[in-house]
Amino acid sequence: MSVFVDDQQKALEFYTDKLGFVAKTDVPAGAFRWLTVVGADEPDGVELLLEPDDHPAAKAYKSALKEDGIPAASFAVDDLNATYRELTAKGVTFTQEPTAMGPELLTAVLDDTCGNLIMLSSPA
Repeated sequence: MSVFVDDQQKALEFYTDKLGFVAKTDVPAGAFRWLTVVGADEPDGVELLLEPDDHPAAKAYKSALKEDGIPAASFAVDDLNATYRELTAKGVTFTQEPTAMGPELLTAVLDDTCGNLIMLSSPA
């Protein structure tokens, strides 16, 4: 999975320092890097590519999603309310506080500081 970011180093710091991901791959690729992170408890799990938004189509896509309030990605957490409190204490900005989406699902949306909205969800 990939997320277009406007600054790979800033994204790496946010996704590791704030969200708790762990850097997995960091290989120079011309002017950019092949830069991936994984869940701390799943080092061989799905990798999230922090992909540069250098292409004009990527910039337009990312901007349109954010402008319309649409998350670029969604991650499941065990306890959204606890995660919300933890991330808020770390200075993460949320555009949507934990909200019930029916009787069985909670969601919240955060700003990743790199041009994206990210949804977090957990069972209610």
